[in-house]
Amino acid sequence: MDEVVRKIAALGLPGVVLLVAMATTGLTGAAAITAALAMLGPGGMIGGIAFLGVIGIAGDALSKYGLSTVLKGVYLERKRKGESTQNLCREINGLWISDDLKRELRDTLGSN
Repeated sequence: MDEVVRKIAALGLPGVVLLVAMATTGLTGAAAITAALAMLGPGGMIGGIAFLGVIGIAGDALSKYGLSTVLKGVYLERKRKGESTQNLCREINGLWISDDLKRELRDTLGSN
Protein backbone atom coordinates (compact mmCIF):
# COMPACT_ATOMS: atom_id res chain seq x y z
CA MET A 1 0.00 0.00 0.00
CA ASP A 2 2.78 2.44 0.91
CA GLU A 3 4.41 1.95 -2.48
CA VAL A 4 1.16 2.68 -4.35
CA VAL A 5 0.55 5.79 -2.27
CA ARG A 6 4.10 7.04 -2.95
CA LYS A 7 3.68 6.52 -6.71
CA ILE A 8 0.34 8.34 -6.88
CA ALA A 9 1.66 11.14 -4.66
CA ALA A 10 4.60 11.54 -7.06
CA LEU A 11 2.11 12.30 -9.83
CA GLY A 12 0.56 15.05 -7.70
CA LEU A 13 -2.91 16.44 -8.38
CA PRO A 14 -3.27 14.75 -11.80
CA GLY A 15 -2.63 11.40 -10.11
CA VAL A 16 -5.35 12.04 -7.56
CA VAL A 17 -7.81 13.13 -10.27
CA LEU A 18 -7.06 10.01 -12.33
CA LEU A 19 -7.43 7.80 -9.23
CA VAL A 20 -10.85 9.28 -8.41
CA ALA A 21 -11.96 9.02 -12.04
CA MET A 22 -10.88 5.37 -12.14
CA ALA A 23 -12.77 4.61 -8.94
CA THR A 24 -15.98 6.08 -10.35
CA THR A 25 -15.93 3.85 -13.46
CA GLY A 26 -16.62 0.66 -11.52
CA LEU A 27 -14.02 -1.10 -13.69
CA THR A 28 -10.59 -2.49 -12.87
CA GLY A 29 -7.20 -2.66 -14.56
CA ALA A 30 -6.61 -1.26 -18.02
CA ALA A 31 -10.34 -0.86 -18.61
CA ALA A 32 -10.56 1.51 -15.63
CA ILE A 33 -7.67 3.60 -16.92
CA THR A 34 -9.12 3.77 -20.43
CA ALA A 35 -12.61 4.66 -19.21
CA ALA A 36 -11.29 7.24 -16.73
CA LEU A 37 -9.16 9.00 -19.34
CA ALA A 38 -12.05 9.03 -21.81
CA MET A 39 -14.34 10.42 -19.11
CA LEU A 40 -11.98 13.28 -18.14
CA GLY A 41 -11.87 15.27 -21.32
CA PRO A 42 -13.40 15.86 -24.70
CA GLY A 43 -11.89 13.75 -27.45
CA GLY A 44 -11.71 10.47 -25.56
CA MET A 45 -8.47 9.21 -24.05
CA ILE A 46 -6.29 11.81 -25.77
CA GLY A 47 -8.48 14.59 -24.38
CA GLY A 48 -8.25 13.02 -20.92
CA ILE A 49 -4.47 12.91 -21.10
CA ALA A 50 -4.41 16.56 -22.20
CA PHE A 51 -6.78 17.44 -19.35
CA LEU A 52 -4.45 15.81 -16.81
CA GLY A 53 -1.61 17.90 -18.24
CA VAL A 54 -3.63 21.09 -17.83
CA ILE A 55 -4.51 20.10 -14.26
CA GLY A 56 -0.81 19.65 -13.53
CA ILE A 57 0.06 23.09 -14.92
CA ALA A 58 -2.83 24.76 -13.10
CA GLY A 59 -2.05 23.01 -9.83
CA ASP A 60 1.59 24.05 -10.06
CA ALA A 61 0.67 27.69 -10.76
CA LEU A 62 -1.84 27.77 -7.90
CA SER A 63 0.66 26.36 -5.45
CA LYS A 64 3.32 28.89 -6.48
CA TYR A 65 1.28 32.08 -6.87
CA GLY A 66 -2.18 31.60 -5.33
CA LEU A 67 -5.64 31.78 -6.86
CA SER A 68 -5.99 35.56 -6.82
CA THR A 69 -2.73 36.19 -8.70
CA VAL A 70 -3.39 33.48 -11.29
CA LEU A 71 -6.95 34.68 -11.96
CA LYS A 72 -5.82 38.30 -12.28
CA GLY A 73 -3.19 37.25 -14.81
CA VAL A 74 -5.65 35.18 -16.82
CA TYR A 75 -8.27 37.93 -17.01
CA LEU A 76 -5.73 40.66 -17.80
CA GLU A 77 -4.33 38.52 -20.62
CA ARG A 78 -7.80 37.88 -22.03
CA LYS A 79 -8.53 41.62 -21.88
CA ARG A 80 -5.22 42.33 -23.61
CA LYS A 81 -6.22 39.92 -26.38
CA GLY A 82 -9.37 41.92 -27.07
CA GLU A 83 -12.17 40.50 -24.95
CA SER A 84 -14.46 43.20 -23.62
CA THR A 85 -14.26 44.19 -19.97
CA GLN A 86 -18.05 43.92 -19.75
CA ASN A 87 -18.07 40.27 -20.89
CA LEU A 88 -15.18 39.40 -18.61
CA CYS A 89 -16.90 41.01 -15.61
CA ARG A 90 -20.10 39.11 -16.42
CA GLU A 91 -18.09 35.89 -16.44
CA ILE A 92 -16.38 36.79 -13.15
CA ASN A 93 -19.77 37.37 -11.54
CA GLY A 94 -20.72 33.77 -12.38
CA LEU A 95 -17.61 32.19 -10.85
CA TRP A 96 -17.83 30.16 -7.65
CA ILE A 97 -15.47 32.40 -5.72
CA SER A 98 -15.92 34.86 -2.86
CA ASP A 99 -17.52 38.24 -3.45
CA ASP A 100 -14.28 39.87 -2.28
CA LEU A 101 -12.27 38.05 -4.95
CA LYS A 102 -14.86 38.91 -7.60
CA ARG A 103 -14.60 42.58 -6.63
CA GLU A 104 -10.79 42.39 -6.70
CA LEU A 105 -10.84 40.88 -10.22
CA ARG A 106 -13.31 43.47 -11.53
CA ASP A 107 -11.19 46.27 -10.01
CA THR A 108 -8.10 44.84 -11.69
CA LEU A 109 -9.81 44.84 -15.08
CA GLY A 110 -11.13 48.36 -14.62
CA SER A 111 -7.77 49.79 -13.63
CA ASN A 112 -5.86 48.46 -16.65
